[in-house]
Amino acid sequence: MSAPTPSAGAATQSADRGAFRGRTAFIFAAIGSAVGLGNIWRFPAVAYDNGGGAFILPYLVALLTAGIPLLFLDYAIGHRWRGSAPAAWRRFRRWTEFIGWWQVLICVIIAVYYALILAWATNYTIFSFDKRWGDDPAGFFGEYTRALGGADATIAFDYVPAVLISMVLVWIAVIVVMALGVHNGIAKSAIVFIPLLIVMFVILVIVSLTLPGAIAGLDAFFKPNWSALLDPGVWVAAYGQIFFSLSVAFGIMLTYASYLKKKTDLTGSGLVVGFANSSFEILCGIGVFSALGFMAQAQGVAIDEVVTSGVGLAFIAFPAIISEAPVGALIGVLFFGSLVLAGFTSLVSIVEVIIAAFQDKFGLSRLPATLGVCVPLAIVSVGLFSTTMGLPLLDVLDKWANEYGIVAAALVSTIVVVYIVRGLPTLRDHLNFFGTFPVNRVWTLSLAVIAPLVLGVSLVISTWTLLTAEGTYEDYPGWFVLLFGWLMAIGLVVAAVVLSLIPWPASSNLHKHDSDGDPIAPEAVTGERLAADPAARTPHELRSTRS
Repeated sequence: MSAPTPSAGAATQSADRGAFRGRTAFIFAAIGSAVGLGNIWRFPAVAYDNGGGAFILPYLVALLTAGIPLLFLDYAIGHRWRGSAPAAWRRFRRWTEFIGWWQVLICVIIAVYYALILAWATNYTIFSFDKRWGDDPAGFFGEYTRALGGADATIAFDYVPAVLISMVLVWIAVIVVMALGVHNGIAKSAIVFIPLLIVMFVILVIVSLTLPGAIAGLDAFFKPNWSALLDPGVWVAAYGQIFFSLSVAFGIMLTYASYLKKKTDLTGSGLVVGFANSSFEILCGIGVFSALGFMAQAQGVAIDEVVTSGVGLAFIAFPAIISEAPVGALIGVLFFGSLVLAGFTSLVSIVEVIIAAFQDKFGLSRLPATLGVCVPLAIVSVGLFSTTMGLPLLDVLDKWANEYGIVAAALVSTIVVVYIVRGLPTLRDHLNFFGTFPVNRVWTLSLAVIAPLVLGVSLVISTWTLLTAEGTYEDYPGWFVLLFGWLMAIGLVVAAVVLSLIPWPASSNLHKHDSDGDPIAPEAVTGERLAADPAARTPHELRSTRS
């Protein structure tokens, strides 16, 4: 189904989408998106379980051969076609629009449950002052969330007031930041929160290093198990960590790049974002394992008995550490405050993908687009996740949104760009026009071979593990996993295809010039690079030899 032909008046209008006023603002916003909860509570445990210090090698290889190449790919598509995920993919090639909507829908799922974790972290920041969990952090967390567990998980609307109030406050904060716009809201909040996050976590690391047993924790974290490098699973884990932590392939970096000025060094910016994210992950490993070393010594157990990740690390293990540490209240405020800051900047970036798509589709200004997206999201988020089913629902949605949403979308988009459209020559020339770090055959090889291979293997391993496991995922009822896991993941793809078939209104941003008043670059020509043009001022003015 083709979109209606825009009127001449619409074709000469400029899209009012907002923009970053400089490269620095973009870099802070991009780092704010990449640095999230996974850096703090996922990376340390993944590294420990996959060779300790030896894991750094496959991790860096994964960063250089897949993470940064995919980051460049997102930047190139968003920057060249100047739109949200659906608009940019449609302009890349008409039929690839479904990929953009798939990415938007993944962000919808993540946004509604991500706010719950932020609400918990906000409350636990306050609880840290008086160590409200007492001597039983696990029991307290169960009482606080009143969460249904395992086989008891079901659809229930028994609300938890403490969680509900915090979630409402989180969404109010998100709406305020988003309503302020791309630069005054997203960029300025990141410019404040990211330095504050780094300062807080550095202080947390320094304090943790002074705890008894901290050195033993660091030794466990960094001690290399070189034999692990021969295990293919370790390499898959390294690539998986990079995919999840860099915010690639689900519309965020593509959307942010669309707000950049045309004369921007995309590759140099990508390197800064990639290495900043990885540096923070290693810092998180130092802080977390210093604290876990203390916990192991205090309890008289081995390190491997206290290592955990995710919700268990944040809301059970760390409160236990805080209860026993000499400066526990300070550690608690710093740790949970860091979770709030890291999670908030990530949630803002996730919601922006949805707002940008809504804004482009209907040609709306910022405030109506923000309210049109955030109010329904907030209602669904609070309505579903401030209940006793919030935790199991989060658990299942997160598992399938990540492993069958982000990974599958990354695999499909890479195959489409590389093998079906064969658009890498166009994207490479766009990146190299102003890029200080030129992309070449290594970039092409990474996207054509390494990224799809690892993504495909990850998808196969995840599926095999789930299908061959004894019982259901986390012992949840089969219908619960089927409905909110498998059917949700499949439903996102079906909905994305349907949305891509709906015509864009004549008033949409699709039919307008970009925010600078310039025409949008034509779609990529199969296998064709962009012709050199000495008169071109920006990469957007370059055209294929067959355009």
